[in-house]
Amino acid sequence: MSSADNSPERETLSEDLIFDVLKNRRRRYTLHYLKQQERPVELSELAEQVAAWENDTTVEGLSANERKSVYTSLYQTHLPKLADAGIVDYNQNRGVVELSDNAAQLEGYLRPQDEFPWIRYYLALAVVSAVLVIGDLFGVPPFDAIPDEIWGILIVAAFALSAATHYFRRRQLSRQEAPPNVEQ
Repeated sequence: MSSADNSPERETLSEDLIFDVLKNRRRRYTLHYLKQQERPVELSELAEQVAAWENDTTVEGLSANERKSVYTSLYQTHLPKLADAGIVDYNQNRGVVELSDNAAQLEGYLRPQDEFPWIRYYLALAVVSAVLVIGDLFGVPPFDAIPDEIWGILIVAAFALSAATHYFRRRQLSRQEAPPNVEQ
């Protein structure tokens, strides 16, 4: 039962704690929604969205019992556990919850997976760049026809454009409407 005023300072979360917290789908949904919103969220709003995801419906399509069940378990169990772990700041009196700085440590565990083979792409880009540089260095036609400065600019631009694309793609994936599809 932590509050935003007395939340623990940033500390390294153990892998055991992270796995314990993430083994519950309701907590994963909670963290996903808080990350999407990037702002403090009222418990009722959070409970409605988590209940909608759990019941594969919209917030408007929820029954009162579905809302109440999720609200109660978040209030009594899940949010206090996340707050005690230092992952969320939860003020029970105000009914407001938000991610703490420690939540960033869960990024690698919750991030939606990108199917694009980025590692292979960057490796191929590095190999192509090396071939261009070596070809230019040894004066191999047609590489020697383009000045060294232009090759440098082209290679740096290719890596910068690739990195920007990768970054924006990751941000787009992390803002997906649906929560992470990980079974309990």
